[in-house]
Amino acid sequence: MIFRFIKRYGFFGTVRLARDVLITKLFFPDSCRIVRYPFYIRCDNKISYGTKFTSGVGLRIDLFGSGTLVFGKNVQVNDYVHLAVIDSVIIGDNTLIASKVFITDHNHGMIGQSDKSSSPLVIPSQRPLVSAPVVIGERVWIGENVTILPGITIGNGSIIAAGAIVTHDIPDNSIAAGVPAKIVKTYNFETFRWES
Repeated sequence: MIFRFIKRYGFFGTVRLARDVLITKLFFPDSCRIVRYPFYIRCDNKISYGTKFTSGVGLRIDLFGSGTLVFGKNVQVNDYVHLAVIDSVIIGDNTLIASKVFITDHNHGMIGQSDKSSSPLVIPSQRPLVSAPVVIGERVWIGENVTILPGITIGNGSIIAAGAIVTHDIPDNSIAAGVPAKIVKTYNFETFRWES
């Protein structure tokens, strides 16, 4: 069996995988399939990992205050994903998140509303943190280099194309692309096709 891993990952890749399995068993014994090292988790509160959670290298989680982060069952988060949470981020079952994705439920200051403390004359780090929950449904596929901003809900079965910046809710079974992300296709269950 070890030779099968060496053939697939190479000798050093197999050693890294064994190290990552050991770290996962020590730090995430109840629910994770594997968390790959290095990872960075700064946490003031609780993170809930569903069964068969797996991550790539470089996972960064910043969870502050009374914030909550929930991963559903069988969620796969790939390399260098950053999750920043002060309120709530929920990621549904069977969701796949590609590499270099940024998901946040907060901003420094209020944008689009009258607020003196959010003025460009105020240092950004001193502006008040303003948050709104993020909900990502089940069976969602989030492509490479996507950014998901506060207050967003992404419906079940949806796809977010690589490089998109999600600034508005995305309904179920839709493909969204662009900056800002717009719906480009929806799934037709009668024809079994993604249609414009």
